[in-house]
Amino acid sequence: GEFLANYESKRVFVELEPSEATTYQESRKTYRDYLNRKGINLGMPNGWARFLFEGGRSEEGRKAIEAFRLQKKIAFHAEAKIEKLKELLLQHREDPSIIFCSDNQKVYEISRKLLIPAITHETKARERRGILERFKSGIFSAIVTNKVLNEGVDVPSARVGIILSGSGTVREHVQRLGRILRKHKDKEAVLYEIITRNTSEEYTSDRRRQHDAYRQ
Repeated sequence: GEFLANYESKRVFVELEPSEATTYQESRKTYRDYLNRKGINLGMPNGWARFLFEGGRSEEGRKAIEAFRLQKKIAFHAEAKIEKLKELLLQHREDPSIIFCSDNQKVYEISRKLLIPAITHETKARERRGILERFKSGIFSAIVTNKVLNEGVDVPSARVGIILSGSGTVREHVQRLGRILRKHKDKEAVLYEIITRNTSEEYTSDRRRQHDAYRQ
């Protein structure tokens, strides 16, 4: 209304490639079988700590931890996400857009593939200011980042946020939404989540949307 722009929050789903789906299911089975054998529940407060502690004590456990990380990486970095990202950027080619990723590696990959300026914790302060100034002025139509723009950055011209991957925390999700909500003329903002269907990322998305900001 008076201080925040009108906005929409949309979830966009993509599918795993057949080879990705096979590896995903195999990895998921490996670590879940291990959890069942050890009686570990990741939903419990000490579940993750126990998984890491137990897993680090044996070759079987280390393989389970690696399998967990691999299935998560496949869900977060599905090949189809890049194509969907291209579609959204083309659809919003006139709208200043911020792309959010969960890790630096993906940020730099997108930056190289799509020629989009990147900002991470490794970006020097002077370079960061230069990128943000060019983004605000319209010279850059999009930027890609991980967590460094979650808070404390004023980009009122940003109209579109695209979450390619992220954690399940409500705070991070609300912070990312906040980057595109600054009132600016008559702008209508939109936040997209690109989610890999039939993976644990669907559950991650449900968790981080547990806030009134997403109950429109």
